[in-house]
Amino acid sequence: MSNNNELLAEIQAQYSRETQIIGEDKQQFLLVEPEYLLKILGILKNYEAYQFDMLRNLTAVDYLEYMEMVYHLYSLPLRHSITIKARCAAENSQMPSVTSIWPSANFQEREVYDLLGITFTGHPDLRRILMPAEFTEHPLRKSFKAGAGQLPGGGGNHSC
Repeated sequence: MSNNNELLAEIQAQYSRETQIIGEDKQQFLLVEPEYLLKILGILKNYEAYQFDMLRNLTAVDYLEYMEMVYHLYSLPLRHSITIKARCAAENSQMPSVTSIWPSANFQEREVYDLLGITFTGHPDLRRILMPAEFTEHPLRKSFKAGAGQLPGGGGNHSC
């Protein structure tokens, strides 16, 4: 592939019902419908033409109306990269876990769950990783209010 936009166009042409290209110029991404996410990511990892064998990282963005997962993929053999996005409702946010494709997603999905509250269906060990288990909120949500979900005793007010 000569450039990322051509790669995106090729994938989108093959899977036009499941995907669409968003963004412009050098900032284009492939938006995948959540119900097809595992299928498309599996193809991107395993097909010889793509070989995206590395999940560089995953993260999420809170847009108030919806949550957007962002997957940064890289092919070591072919030396190309791609960004995949998938959206879900802001309330009761759920996405399929990609740990079956890239085991390295385990801690990253736990971090997104902990800080943004997205539940990953099929995750082998979905529990908080940064916040205490008793904490009831997700501090990177735009709707988060300071002091909400605080631990008994005010947790976190320590002097040095």
